[in-house]
Amino acid sequence: MKLEVVVVPVSDVDRAKEFYASLGWREDADFSAEDGLRVVQFTPPGSEASVIFGDRLTSAEPGSVRGLHLIVSDIEAARDELAGRGIEAEIFHDGGGVFHHAGTESRVPGPHPDRADYGSFAAFSDPDGNEWVVQEVKTRAPGR
Repeated sequence: MKLEVVVVPVSDVDRAKEFYASLGWREDADFSAEDGLRVVQFTPPGSEASVIFGDRLTSAEPGSVRGLHLIVSDIEAARDELAGRGIEAEIFHDGGGVFHHAGTESRVPGPHPDRADYGSFAAFSDPDGNEWVVQEVKTRAPGR
C-alpha cells in the first residue's frame, strides 16, 4: 500500500487553492459536480502523495488537521524558500530528542544541535490553520 491522498478540510476552497499554489505545488485537478461537490488536488514537488480539499468532501472541521509532514534534505533552505513565498516557519528541534511534541510543547529554537536526521523541524499553517511540519532527513533510516 502507498499513501496517495490526504483530505485537508478548508472553509474557503478558492483561498486554499491560492495558498497551495503559492507554495509552488502542482495543481492536478479542480473538478465540480452538479450537486456542489468540488475536488481540488495539489501535489508537493517530488512527492508521490497529494492533498485534496474542496466542498462536500469531509465532515472534519476546517483547520483541524495537525502534523502533516513534508520531508526536506535542508531545513534552512526549506525555511528560506517558504519565507520567499511569504510564509513564516521557524526552525526548531524537540527538547526530548525523540520526535516533536503536540503543539509547541518542548520546542527548542534552531535545528537539532548535531543536525541529526529526523531531528530538525519547521512548522507553518494554511489559512484555515491546518498545520504542516517540515522535517529534515538527509539519509533515510534503513527500510524507509
